[in-house]
Amino acid sequence: MTADMVETRGAAGAAHWEPGAQVLWRYRANGRDRSIHICRPVTVVQDTDDLLAVWLAPGTVCAKPQLTDGTDLHQEPLTTRYTKPRTVVETRWLGTGVLKLVRPGDPWSVWLFWDDGWRFRNWYVNLEEPQTRWRGGVDSEDHFLDLVVNPDRSWEMKDEDEFAQAQRVGLVAPHQAARIRSAGRAAVAAVQSWGAPFRDGWENWRPDPAWPVPALPADWSALRERPRTHAS
Repeated sequence: MTADMVETRGAAGAAHWEPGAQVLWRYRANGRDRSIHICRPVTVVQDTDDLLAVWLAPGTVCAKPQLTDGTDLHQEPLTTRYTKPRTVVETRWLGTGVLKLVRPGDPWSVWLFWDDGWRFRNWYVNLEEPQTRWRGGVDSEDHFLDLVVNPDRSWEMKDEDEFAQAQRVGLVAPHQAARIRSAGRAAVAAVQSWGAPFRDGWENWRPDPAWPVPALPADWSALRERPRTHAS
């Protein structure tokens, strides 16, 4: 089933996908390179005027960047991680799967991770550009900083070193860095107030076992139509 076949319209007139639709969750490269370099086929759990929730199933074939010499990015020393030549490779998503939640206009998405046996591990707030959506999925740009939120509501900002290095090599301009820091403070405030989606019980959600694992289309990096902001 494709996203085009199940797109409907909500009360506010925004186009929505029905549960079970298969769409693409994509990220553009940072800096001057605006190409899509990360793509994850996902299944829609919920799509309303207030929230898009999708499921990244274990074993899903995804596209991700890798150094041209075959080195995984996180195995490369930070000093050269963002300057060595890259390519894009296909790889399977390992682990128990990820539930991803995003609200229209938020400069972050919230991911839920579980260990084996559906033991809830943590929420993961991925700072990113507010998403745009097109007929086949959603696009954004990762902003390096992340916020890990534990079941006891304690939290920790992660990847400060990557954020600093990205600024040093010109992938994040000073004015953009200031906006990202502001978004980080807003994300922390959302955690501290325990607002949506943390309060909403998503850690108890489970995927429909009948859902097939979405395939990675051959043209995953091509924009199929002009992106539009997700209406709220």
